[in-house]
Amino acid sequence: MKNIRILITIPLFLVSSCSYLDVVPDNVATIDNAFTMRNTAEKYLFTCYSYLPKTGNYIYDPAVLGADEMWSLRTEWGALSIVRGFQNVVNPFFNLWSGVGGEPLLFKGIRDCNIFIDNINKVEELEELERRRWIAEAKFLKAYYHFYMLRMYGPIPLIKENLSISASVEEVKVYREPVEDCMTYILQLLDEAAVDLPDRIEAEDTELGRITKVICLAVKAQVLTLNASPLFNGNPDYASFTDNRGAQLFTTTYDAEKWLLAAEALKEAIDLAHVAGNKLYYYRENDPNGAMVSERTNLKMNIRGAVTDKWNPEVIWGNSNDLAGDNQLQAQARLDGNTPGYGVGTSLGPTIKMAEFFYSKNGVPIEEDKNWNYNNRFELRTATTADIHYIQEGYETVELHFEREPRFYGSLAFDGAIWYGQGRKSETNNWYVQAKFGQYSGGKPTNGYSPTGYWAKKLVNEDNVYSATNSYTIVPYPSPIIRLADLYLMYAEVLNEYYGPTDEVYHYLDLVRARAGLTAVKEAWQKYSIQPEKPNTQEGLRTIIHQERGIELALEGVRLWDLRRWKEAINELNGPVQGWNLVEESANEYYVPTLLHAREYQLKDYFWPIRELDLITNKNLVQNPGW
Repeated sequence: MKNIRILITIPLFLVSSCSYLDVVPDNVATIDNAFTMRNTAEKYLFTCYSYLPKTGNYIYDPAVLGADEMWSLRTEWGALSIVRGFQNVVNPFFNLWSGVGGEPLLFKGIRDCNIFIDNINKVEELEELERRRWIAEAKFLKAYYHFYMLRMYGPIPLIKENLSISASVEEVKVYREPVEDCMTYILQLLDEAAVDLPDRIEAEDTELGRITKVICLAVKAQVLTLNASPLFNGNPDYASFTDNRGAQLFTTTYDAEKWLLAAEALKEAIDLAHVAGNKLYYYRENDPNGAMVSERTNLKMNIRGAVTDKWNPEVIWGNSNDLAGDNQLQAQARLDGNTPGYGVGTSLGPTIKMAEFFYSKNGVPIEEDKNWNYNNRFELRTATTADIHYIQEGYETVELHFEREPRFYGSLAFDGAIWYGQGRKSETNNWYVQAKFGQYSGGKPTNGYSPTGYWAKKLVNEDNVYSATNSYTIVPYPSPIIRLADLYLMYAEVLNEYYGPTDEVYHYLDLVRARAGLTAVKEAWQKYSIQPEKPNTQEGLRTIIHQERGIELALEGVRLWDLRRWKEAINELNGPVQGWNLVEESANEYYVPTLLHAREYQLKDYFWPIRELDLITNKNLVQNPGW
């Protein structure tokens, strides 16, 4: 790793090029040395991997705290600074364009991929099959870094090759390219990479986390789905977005065929994932304890294990650059009054809106369920023996926490909730969360307690040990970047957009719902919803699919990107951020929705700004609208 770090930090000969984009190569002699032997060349490949953003990390991934799912007391963190309206052009948060403030400079990552591709043929002691695989990995990473920035910024420069060290200043002053050209180039790279990538990783002890053909096809499907979605497909909001050449950077004409292309790519990715052994995670099949606990506990653990059981068969791509240690520490509730467990549960808290978002036990939205007490959801109720798998018997909490679907109980913890795992895997010896002021799980957020009264239990591995020695031992796992359930729901989405409701749309929706213990979508709405015909129309089914994605992928850093590409962020991300009244001891006073922040989301927030200094230095770059 020391060698990799050296390669990353070598200064440029042409210092001026840094002011435009980092597209001129490093010290040529050093590059030549890197490609004399197999082991040094492989280290350079790992350098290309090192730029992967820390997807799923609550500090470094803007999507984890950037939507409406969670809040933190640490409002100075980048995502919450954006949420609080402090995004700016002088020193932008999550500035992956310039790589300022500790963020990875993705243009430099692209440049290193180009260097690798240009020089790997110099290595003589490399089998041709391996050489082709390494080139394919570098091409994939190059495509992914372009895609990641496209999703953040919209039109971007395309760094197809590095400029010569003798390049003129004018050559270095690159342009942002039209979105359609960006999409086409990214897809071209992914198609080229897919040919020489292995279907799956065979040497799991040493290679898990490296790119496979399944990952490549899954990302291709994501790119095509983004291209078909309203933010990029016929969006009139950017009709006047041009550069100083007069080039129109967005196409405003809607093309329905883009949904079909996305559907074909998703089906190809799903089919290959099945061949490679990917399947939905079931706790009973993957954990020996699954056979010894109730079906209700199994259903709760299905969703938790799909995220936290490392390299489980549902994970198509996991981020080995981040092993979720910080997330787990901040998502863990304090579970024992005798051992405060200093450091756990100090930052992350799902919002009341997120708690309301999950379905009822009947698999429909709580406000639609004709049998669910929606209007009295904040009234108090005492748990009975019928609730013992979800809520502590005899404990008083709100109606909101009763008769919910298994993913609600597997994803969130709350005052009165059962917490399975953390050294206790017997259903007769549960941990319980008790979160009102003065109880062991509750207190002022400034003293290290949840800022909302909820915990992101979904992010905590069941085998972490919460010990009597005031310590907390974490079992690391790679945060999932893509899960099979994500592809299933995305496939259902694009099919519905192109064909409307079909049996295949329902099939892929119902695969995910069945794993959660829910009945089929048409049956659930027919039996329990006040809108029984909702799944029978394209618009109604679209709403269902969007909510299904929000529930299944909750807290994983997916929702922000979904809301942006659907152009629903302005509707969903404006309004109050609420938690419970955490400084109260009685249930009547604790269970009062309390304002944490009144957030605003504007049209300009769909794409983040380019740093003003970069625009001053390179007059060919144009700022995003509204900034």
